[in-house]
Amino acid sequence: MPAGEVVRVVEREAQVFRRLWRGSVFSSVLTPVLFLGAIGIGLGGLVDEASSDVAGLSYLVFVTPGLLAAGAMQSAAGESLWPVMAGHKWMRTYHAMVASPIRALDVYVGELAWTAVRTTIGAVAFLAVAAALGGVPSWWGLLAVPAAVLCACAFAAPLSAFAATQQTDVSFSVIMRLGIVPLFLFSGTFFPVTQLPAGLQPLAVASPLWHGVELCRMATTGTLSGARAVGHVAVLVAVVAAATWWGVRTFRRRLAE
Repeated sequence: MPAGEVVRVVEREAQVFRRLWRGSVFSSVLTPVLFLGAIGIGLGGLVDEASSDVAGLSYLVFVTPGLLAAGAMQSAAGESLWPVMAGHKWMRTYHAMVASPIRALDVYVGELAWTAVRTTIGAVAFLAVAAALGGVPSWWGLLAVPAAVLCACAFAAPLSAFAATQQTDVSFSVIMRLGIVPLFLFSGTFFPVTQLPAGLQPLAVASPLWHGVELCRMATTGTLSGARAVGHVAVLVAVVAAATWWGVRTFRRRLAE
């Protein structure tokens, strides 16, 4: 795969982002920071007074990596549905791209790479604020940024592939409301999944978000464990690889129309 064509796609998205970045700051950076202030510090103060810790951590330290990973997931999900629909149907920018030497494979991989770039920007900004507020007690927390990016790609890859199969965006809101929001709430972001009913715990653990949250939490608390970290990374990489296989095919099929 020629890297130059993928870079061209990323460059095009960066040019668009330069003009529209102000509109995405609230959703990708300010919203997670507001959650951190309200829940991590506000509600967390009450939680710490009542139970002294959550899984051995202050509530602010516990919830910070959860919000980092969950914020990355939400941002990636939104950017992988409607913008992809715009690219292949509403504005047909993808068709313009493949009229040049850029192939459908390059378009898909380029969009995934741009999601990684945007997630990195948002994760670095969030992590800096969280560290200033005391939510990141370890310098290993820097590794939470690539962990959040990998988590974001585990959602962007399959959702982009799915979006390329759709003729309308009717199903996108359903995905966000019945898929992304429950994952945000019940994948270990705000409380350990062991607090869930026994029948629901395997569902939470099967979520890519849970693996992303656990990776980020091990990094920000400086408790990285080799075997566990490798296991979480392996699951997320497997999801990205399988979804990329699917996405390349859906993009090729759609852009051949």
